[in-house]
Amino acid sequence: MSQRQPLTILFADVSGSTKLFETRGDETARRIVAAVLDALGEVTQRHGGKVIKTIGDEVMCTFPGPLNGLLAATDMQKRVSSDPSFVRDSLAIRIGLHHGDTLVEAADVYGDAVNTAARMASLAKREQIITTASTVTGVTNVGPLRTRSVGTARVSGKLLPIEIVDVMWQDDTSNVTTVQRVVKLAEAEQRKARLMLRYKSQAFEIDELAPPFSLGREASNNLMIDAEWVSRTHATIEYKRGHWVLGDRSTNGTWVKVGDGDELRLHRDELHLRKAGTISLGQETSLNPDFVLIFQCVEA
Repeated sequence: MSQRQPLTILFADVSGSTKLFETRGDETARRIVAAVLDALGEVTQRHGGKVIKTIGDEVMCTFPGPLNGLLAATDMQKRVSSDPSFVRDSLAIRIGLHHGDTLVEAADVYGDAVNTAARMASLAKREQIITTASTVTGVTNVGPLRTRSVGTARVSGKLLPIEIVDVMWQDDTSNVTTVQRVVKLAEAEQRKARLMLRYKSQAFEIDELAPPFSLGREASNNLMIDAEWVSRTHATIEYKRGHWVLGDRSTNGTWVKVGDGDELRLHRDELHLRKAGTISLGQETSLNPDFVLIFQCVEA
C-alpha cells in the first residue's frame, strides 16, 4: 500500500570507479566499490536513515528530515576522504539531496522529491554536496553545517529554476572560491550526455533528456530485435542521476560487456553503462554475434 510522506532523499555516487574498473579489474573493483557503499550505508543508519537501493556505484537513501540528511552527507564525505584504502584508489563521492513530499510504496520511494534529489546529484562534482535552498532553510545554523548559494538550476517538472546550495563539509574551505562553483554549475547546465547505439545497419544517438529507449521483439519498441529469445519488451536504456542505466525486464536476461571486462548477465535488474561495450539480449554474445548492440557513452 502506498503512503505519502515528507522525506529527505539522498543520492551518493562513487567518483573514480570507471578508472578503478580499468586499472584493478572487474572483480577487485566491484569489491572496492561495495566497500564504499557499505561505509555509506553505515553512515546512513547512524543518522536515522534507510538505504533504499544501490545501482552500480550509486546508493539512494532516505532520512526523516533535512538535518539528518545533511549531517549524513557531510559524514559520508569525511568517511570516504579519510579512508586510506579509498584514497589510494583515487575514489571520492558526490552527493545530491532534497527534502520534499514522496510516495512510499513497498520498499521504494517515488515522487518529485526523488527527481529533484537526483538532479542535485547530477550537478555535484567530486567531494561536493549539492542540495536545494529549501532543504537547508531553518537548519543552516545548526551544528557544523556551512552552506552557500551557487546559483540556480532547472529541474524537470518545475516551471521556474530553483536555487542551489553547496554544503561545505571540509574543515578548511579557504581554497574554495564561490565564483568557481557558480561557473562549474552553469557549465553543467549546458552540457548534455549522449549515448551512441549501433545495431547492424541502424545507428541511434540518445541524449540525456530523451525518454527511456526501449528494446525488444515488438515493433512498438524504439529498437525491434526480431529473435525468439528476445522478450516483447526486453530492456530499456535511460539517463538517470548522471548515468546511462540499462534495465532488464526480460525472461532470459541481458548480457553486457564493458570494455575488456567480463561479460555479465543482467536479469530483472539495472546496470550503469560505462564508456563503451556490447549488449546482447536473451543470449550471451558468443551464441548470437549477429544480434549484438554496440554502445558508447559520450560524457557531458
